[in-house]
Amino acid sequence: MATRADADAAARQRRWTLVLVNLASVVEKADEVLLPAVYREVGAALGASPTALGSLTLCRALVQAACYPLAAYASARHDRARVIAVGAFLWAAATFLVAVSGTFLQVRLLPHSSSPSPLFPTPPVADMVGPTAARFLIHFSTARRQLPPKRSGYPNIPFIYYVYMQIKLATTTSRRIFLGVTGLWAPLGVMAHTPVRVESVLTCVDWPPQMAISRGLNGIGLALVLPAISSLVADYTDDHTRGAAFGWLQMTCNLGSIMGGSFGVLLAPVAFLGVPGWRLAFHAVAAVSVALGALMWLFAADPRTTKPSSKTAASATDEARELLGEARRVLAVPTFQIIVAQGIAGSIPWSALNFSAMWLELVGFTHWQTSVITGLYLFATALGALFGGVIGDPMARRFPNAGRIALAQISSASALPLAAVLLLALPNDPSTGVAHAVVFFIMGFAISWNASSTNNPIFAEIVPEKARTTVYALDKCFEAVFASFAPPIVGVLAERVFGYKPVSSDTSVDTDRENAAALAKAVYTEIAVPMAICCLTYTFLYRTYPRDRDRARKELLMASDDQLGEEAGDRAVRTREDEESSVGSLNQWLISRGE
Repeated sequence: MATRADADAAARQRRWTLVLVNLASVVEKADEVLLPAVYREVGAALGASPTALGSLTLCRALVQAACYPLAAYASARHDRARVIAVGAFLWAAATFLVAVSGTFLQVRLLPHSSSPSPLFPTPPVADMVGPTAARFLIHFSTARRQLPPKRSGYPNIPFIYYVYMQIKLATTTSRRIFLGVTGLWAPLGVMAHTPVRVESVLTCVDWPPQMAISRGLNGIGLALVLPAISSLVADYTDDHTRGAAFGWLQMTCNLGSIMGGSFGVLLAPVAFLGVPGWRLAFHAVAAVSVALGALMWLFAADPRTTKPSSKTAASATDEARELLGEARRVLAVPTFQIIVAQGIAGSIPWSALNFSAMWLELVGFTHWQTSVITGLYLFATALGALFGGVIGDPMARRFPNAGRIALAQISSASALPLAAVLLLALPNDPSTGVAHAVVFFIMGFAISWNASSTNNPIFAEIVPEKARTTVYALDKCFEAVFASFAPPIVGVLAERVFGYKPVSSDTSVDTDRENAAALAKAVYTEIAVPMAICCLTYTFLYRTYPRDRDRARKELLMASDDQLGEEAGDRAVRTREDEESSVGSLNQWLISRGE
């Protein structure tokens, strides 16, 4: 009866963890695609070109790639569910910092020579935080300069009371709305500028390159989450269901892209209390990320924590050394090398497609039309990922040595003609919206099979169970490094090769159409060449995958036999000790009877 109850509890725990892991995948992807979805608005607000906007993604991706080894170490040493929760908290903080960035590289709250007025805040403040919060910041700055400086740089209680009285006199809106808005901005000085004195931050010292730094911090949180999610899904499934599980995971990930992209595109043209819509979108995603992190911390569970271990706790140095050796063994697997090689090429087109929303808007589509088309495309990628995972399992059973590989080649090869039709053949005219939507949908469905049908299931088959987090982290690391260069290269190609002209407020429709054509050619260049390389690279798996899979299975059987032998030896020793103890007790009893 107890066994039945334990089994039910374990099944319930497994379901809850998988649900939360998929939710984490949704929010992670929504956070990742939010900035590309509002590239045009951010570029107009901060005066950034496509190359500069692409460099933000480059900054995030490079930091993310550099932190994947840290993610592997954290997942090996700690509860992976808690690691995901911490990652969610980190990317939430970074997303908040993006929302409050004032310029691409530098921000000033007030000019050094300004005379702040509570009724007429200077434009940088009003544009950044809205008129109400601007009045708060200006009064805070004015009041702080009227007091003697504190060595610690933080205001004391009388100063806080004085600021409150100043705010109460200056604010003309209701206190409820005022406190609600300014309360959201209160952590700004603490989270973004803790080394800077409060009065310095509010008296317009030049801020650091906050947007780029914030995207870099965002990469740390994302790096912690992704390998832990993949390894948890792999541990909770077996060889016959793993493809479908990764298909569902990829589908939820793509649904996150739909929600994040559509949310950003639709909210970008509106404003609330003077705060631009794209900033509100980042605030909302940050709040949802915090809630998700709390749920992961409280309710998700790592299956490894429920398994008893006979090993004593090792030091951090020993674990790091063991993790390094494990990484070397993973890197030596030929199948892993080939999948990483194709992934380096295959991930570049996905990064280039981040410019799809910007391209559609330049063609002349409205924000609503752009949201619908990109939403259909992302929904198609979600369906394609699920289809690839579901069809990959029976293909692997029917053709164990070639089924998964063939699916990946079909998917990657289909990108070349479909992208050519979309980006080069269709006219740059918003009247062809239906045709754009149909081609986007077909392409999204066809090119999204690889991860769920082939890469992730094969990774779980070619390494031991304990090395799964490492293999996923290393794969993400190598792919992210090279994929991170795709957005800046798209910008360089568009501007330097195909004639893209910087966008200004008085840009004509004809200029937008010319920019759309230039951007389309740049994006197609970064789709066709890498996808062709990706498709050809998969061919080498026909030789290496069966050998590496069989070797991993043999090692698993040998390890199981060794463990069974050790357990049998332990039982034999205990039995012999029990027999000797029984004989000794009998002899002692006979001796006592004889006396």
